[in-house]
Amino acid sequence: MRDLRIIFMGTPEFAVHILKGILENKYKVVGVITAPDKPAGRGRKVHQSAVKKFAVDNGLTVLQPTNLKSKYFLEELKNLQANLQVVVAFRMLPKVVWQMPKYGTFNLHASLLPEYRGAAPINWSIINGESITGVTTFFIDEKIDTGEIILQKECPIKENETAGELHDKLMEIGSKLVTKTIKRIQNKTVKTKAQPNRKLKHAPKIFKETCKIDWNDTLDNIYNKVRGLSPYPVAWTTLVNGDIETELKIHLVRKEKVQKTENTQSLEIGTVIHSKKELKIVTKNGFLIVDRLQISGKRKMDAQSFLNGFHFNKDTKVC
Repeated sequence: MRDLRIIFMGTPEFAVHILKGILENKYKVVGVITAPDKPAGRGRKVHQSAVKKFAVDNGLTVLQPTNLKSKYFLEELKNLQANLQVVVAFRMLPKVVWQMPKYGTFNLHASLLPEYRGAAPINWSIINGESITGVTTFFIDEKIDTGEIILQKECPIKENETAGELHDKLMEIGSKLVTKTIKRIQNKTVKTKAQPNRKLKHAPKIFKETCKIDWNDTLDNIYNKVRGLSPYPVAWTTLVNGDIETELKIHLVRKEKVQKTENTQSLEIGTVIHSKKELKIVTKNGFLIVDRLQISGKRKMDAQSFLNGFHFNKDTKVC
């Protein structure tokens, strides 16, 4: 059995849970690499990554390099004398870093590789209407998410599940898979397989323009987009209320499919229909019922609260 000295690399809350699992299983973590502190919010208060906060609270050595190729950082890394590196939700590593430990560097990715390589696999799996996803551990190589697969675990996606809910499920499954992977490396029982080379669905980084709703799309696709971007970074649209246009973020929705009839044929796509209790938007094949939303500059609220305080002009719509 190998005596492991582990360096953990990660930044967000997802990675914290994995690091916690490693420590709970009594593996020796000799160092944690995470993003540098940076100012955030209106007050520009210095913000520490979730991983740094957890590592400091648990007395772990923390390194926060701005340049992963700098001589100073590489020297610090060597001095930790690690023989295994575990990477979860971090940035791309240079070869000099991932090749350094004797037993390699492996990554946890929140998809069933080779599908959904990239920065936002959880979001894109829901946006694209998948019913199954999972997590993968793999040894890092020169390209992004292309290394040899160690272990995988499937996870079903429920029809009404949001990215936030799926994130939490995969975080739990991923923690167990990372521990299992470390155990196999420790026991010298690792077997890997190359990723197949075929046409794939990708998971690129999501920008604000990616989150804008196209109301000419199908009801299912719009519904999946809202789920896949909730609670962050959130789908949005422009609310046109008379002469006033406002950005509207949509957090939580349901769908109501209808057949085209004489009563619905005349309704323009994007029309906002409201009552005292319900807010819904016309799509090409049904209604998107909005349950939670946020007007620009206001707090997030449920539809009932919004309807109680918002004055609708004639022909209010979204676009």
